[in-house]
Amino acid sequence: MGLTSKKVLLLTIVAAVALFALTIWYWPRLGRRGTRVVLGRIGVLLATQLSILAAGGLLANNYFGFYSSWADLFGTNTDMGVVVDHGEDGPKQLQVVGSQGVGVPGGGNPVRSGRIDKVQIHGQSTDLASPAYVYLPPQYFQKRYAATKFPAAVVLTGFPGTAENLITRLRYPQTATQHIEAGTMKPTILVMMRPTVAPPRDTECVDVPEGPQTESFFTRDVRAAIGSHYRVGEKARSWGVIGNSTGGYCALKMAMRSPKSFGAAAALSGTFKAPLDATTGDLFGGSKQLERENDMLWRLNNRPMPPVSVLLASSKKGEHNYKDTLTFISKAKKPLKVSSIILESGGHNTNTWNREVPPSLDWLSNRLSAP
Repeated sequence: MGLTSKKVLLLTIVAAVALFALTIWYWPRLGRRGTRVVLGRIGVLLATQLSILAAGGLLANNYFGFYSSWADLFGTNTDMGVVVDHGEDGPKQLQVVGSQGVGVPGGGNPVRSGRIDKVQIHGQSTDLASPAYVYLPPQYFQKRYAATKFPAAVVLTGFPGTAENLITRLRYPQTATQHIEAGTMKPTILVMMRPTVAPPRDTECVDVPEGPQTESFFTRDVRAAIGSHYRVGEKARSWGVIGNSTGGYCALKMAMRSPKSFGAAAALSGTFKAPLDATTGDLFGGSKQLERENDMLWRLNNRPMPPVSVLLASSKKGEHNYKDTLTFISKAKKPLKVSSIILESGGHNTNTWNREVPPSLDWLSNRLSAP
């Protein structure tokens, strides 16, 4: 759970209240003399004070937006700022700022294991900018594919999330290289990003009225920027999108709302509508119609079925989206095609997504094509 998660805040408040009540309840027993009793008093007072301070700190952080993630709070996110070159026509759509190997045996050789480029993307139509990691499969560097355009998939984290986690924890590039070699996955370019392009605000990939045009950034600008530098197909059938949590909602929504941009989407633990809370603010400018248009279950009942393929992942025990997932599956009709991964149990966490990412990548790549 992220630093700005409401669940983290609620659990911290509950813990503070519980510890305070326990301190009051047990204090008479701790009023006697003795080393153990004194240490007990110190312990309960310290635990109560720390829990209250933690709850107050989280409340202040969520309100003022001092830190957006645990990495930000503890200072483990040490990425340097990126210098973006500007010209008379404005910033470049895409600028490569570094490259690295894929963390598999032989990962230092792109022809064998592919390569990961770190890039800065600037949206020409939205003026939004975001860093990203672009995984290029081994075939991209092989001579017989020198003139080939590849399919591509945008890979999104949850909120707040970091794009680095897609490499270090969810291991998208490593899995892709291994599955391409095994023949279960087609060679596919992966564009790994976080959906937070206007931090610290969680825009839920919505084109916010008089605010960040996040959906347009992903459906138009990211595709255009990647296409300006890499050999990718231009049609929707060559583009997919996959994500977990908030990224899962974004993936499903962008394919449903923009079938001319993405031909397939995989939503891991994704919700079906955007929340409205302190992290999002008013996403719809007070428009109930715009709010409904971003509700995927509402769209199934009130809009034509889009000609896209979607994969929904949930679990019977541990995920809150299970019932809505079943509802979506039951209401979907052609030309919308639906597949699912339903685990017996699995919480809203990295361990669960690591069980879903490998089959989801295979599914997604095999529904994309390129000229």
